[in-house]
Amino acid sequence: MAWCSAKPPLGVTAEEALQHVRLIVLINDWSLRAFGPHEAKSGFGFVQAKPSTAFAPIAITPDELGAAWNGGRVHLWLQTQRNGEWFGHPHGGAMHFDFGQLIAHAARTRRLSAGTLIGSGTVSNADVAVGSPCIAERRMVEALADGAPHTPFLRFGERVRMVALDGQGQPAPFGAIDQEVKYSLPSGKQ
Repeated sequence: MAWCSAKPPLGVTAEEALQHVRLIVLINDWSLRAFGPHEAKSGFGFVQAKPSTAFAPIAITPDELGAAWNGGRVHLWLQTQRNGEWFGHPHGGAMHFDFGQLIAHAARTRRLSAGTLIGSGTVSNADVAVGSPCIAERRMVEALADGAPHTPFLRFGERVRMVALDGQGQPAPFGAIDQEVKYSLPSGKQ
């Protein structure tokens, strides 16, 4: 994900838009699949199906990425583990649309304020052998290859860890996202 902290003008071009990227941070955007179909019918959008997003502890400037920030893409491997086991390690350089294109698309019909977050979407690669940080994507690949998905969705108590790595396997300065799936009742409910 990029953090667009300058104010790109309405109608900014993709090339100009990259000049407005001030910070880059790693995020994990969850989806609660059981809520999605009901919310789609409600007309309110995916509010309940999208819980809080987790951010890595450190956002960095594009120049801090050095050569890993190239062509509006973050050229790092996203290592994802589920319960301490490898789940995927796709490369961010394979983004279909770069951040300049994403920002320009968003700014086509609206003014973006300072601090606007522009997400890249799931880090995904054409080579399915590198895996994916997205369970829904993995399940779709399994359904296409095997006729049915076999990877279960996350359950309470499971852990997800994500960290961006350079070509030598060293962590990028973002730090890691390490989350446990928990359920808690609202205060006062039992």
